[in-house]
Amino acid sequence: MSLPLIAGLFLVLLALGYHFYGGFIARQYNLDDGAVTPAHAKQDGVDFIPTKPFYLLGQHFSAIAAAGPIAGPILAAQQFGWLPALMWISFGVVFIGAVHDLSTLIASVRHGGVSIAEVVREHLGPRAGVAMLLFIWVALIYVIVAFTDATASTFVSGDADLAGLTFRFNPGGAVAAASIMYLVLAVVMGVVDRFLKPPLWLQTVLFVPATLGAVWLGTQVSTVLVMDAKAWSVLILAYCFVASLTPVWILLQPRGYLGGFVLYAALAIGVVGIFYGGLKGELSIQQPAFNGFQVGGAGGALFPFLFVTIACGACSGFHGLVCSGTTSKQIDKESHVHPVGYGAMLLEGFVAVIALATVMIATKADLTGKAPGAVYGMGLGRLLVTIIGPEHLLFATTFGAMAFSTFVFDTLDVSTRLGRYILQELTGAKGRTAAGLATAITCGVPMLFVLLAGTGAWRSFWTLFGTSNQLLASLSLLGICVWLKKSGKRYAYALLPMLFVGAVTLTSLVLQIRDAFFVPEATAAVRLNGVVALVLLALALSLFVAGGRVLLNRDGARPAPAV
Repeated sequence: MSLPLIAGLFLVLLALGYHFYGGFIARQYNLDDGAVTPAHAKQDGVDFIPTKPFYLLGQHFSAIAAAGPIAGPILAAQQFGWLPALMWISFGVVFIGAVHDLSTLIASVRHGGVSIAEVVREHLGPRAGVAMLLFIWVALIYVIVAFTDATASTFVSGDADLAGLTFRFNPGGAVAAASIMYLVLAVVMGVVDRFLKPPLWLQTVLFVPATLGAVWLGTQVSTVLVMDAKAWSVLILAYCFVASLTPVWILLQPRGYLGGFVLYAALAIGVVGIFYGGLKGELSIQQPAFNGFQVGGAGGALFPFLFVTIACGACSGFHGLVCSGTTSKQIDKESHVHPVGYGAMLLEGFVAVIALATVMIATKADLTGKAPGAVYGMGLGRLLVTIIGPEHLLFATTFGAMAFSTFVFDTLDVSTRLGRYILQELTGAKGRTAAGLATAITCGVPMLFVLLAGTGAWRSFWTLFGTSNQLLASLSLLGICVWLKKSGKRYAYALLPMLFVGAVTLTSLVLQIRDAFFVPEATAAVRLNGVVALVLLALALSLFVAGGRVLLNRDGARPAPAV
């Protein structure tokens, strides 16, 4: 089977999934454009702001599309082969991931724009609410640790000669410079939009090409911003602290909008490069389709580790935090939940398939010793070169790395903002001082961890990150099932994904605990993962027990308001 045929069939699957199954799920929630959404009811100009759906889709997409749908499929394909990875992404994104995202988004909208943890607390009680908040915060810490280290790594690289080019060039410095200029452009766009109020099309015409110009300019000043990974990690987390406390119109919204176009460009490059290069015969599949059900030692079993390794490419609990943390506060009309919630997850699924393609076309030598970000950057650059020609290799490879940086970098301050929300919900503390303290804690713990663990730490914690991330999705679906049951509505479409993902992730936690405490040669990182896995397992089981009692009619709870 050729790469263009695989990509074409997957695009058809996404279109059919959005129209038929996505439409079916949307109808279950009786979306009503006459209802007053939290963006209008609580409009404050900071967090609650009615936002146009296309603008919000770009912001939401750039927030959810982090390192997961890139690094996860690349790691899984290298370990198990590209075919099982493709099968899980195809099935998971349509029937599980997108259902989870749409459901958490509408649940938050119907509950006043609160987090999914607050939805769980309302329907399962205060103890369950606290357990959910603690679970989410620990999961967010793992997101921030992994993505901070991954982003810092893209900013660090020694001078290198690219494909025989004779001048000195620092690829990491180019990506760092381009990323910083991209953030500056976002702030300028936010100020222009806020005070001058030009039409959106004019802002798009001005600032989107400027973003691509930042990529080119980054290649020209590649040796200006050269620091080690720890220094970049500190600066990134300091940025997250500031960015997560600013009004969304200053940075989050415009950065998400511009970031969305970078991601759309990456998708377009992937589509055109795969079809054009494939049909010209310049691209062919180099990697094996299947490597076996058991590959290597610990963490080598296809079930459950294929699923949790791919992580966000098929299903992500982090998406539910974005849906209920920031996006639900900006939904203008309920009907926008379908394209923003369900549609953005399908786009992320295609991001995962393009990442998978960068592995499929790589030789064994191309992959040896390469991190997923490097594999993706080189692969996307190769796809772009098939379109614009080999003479633009420098720009192409820098854009590929910039796209990866955009995916991970945009998520960091969103995660920090969500961590702030969670800590404030958990403690009940309000006001700017409380917000600053909650943000400092959410940034401080990952900073301490990254500084102590050193560069490359994300590799040691990826499996537990993926596990906690997908288990969070299962727990969110559990809360939604309880809400729907109490409302007298059908909920099998949420129950079945919840049970499947729950079984996968609980199995993964148990196996990681086993490896941490019963394997003598376990490293310190593995043992730390085991301790955290125990905590997550205890919190998850307490929530499953509480939710199970409601679903089995054993708690005597009163019905919830109608959906």
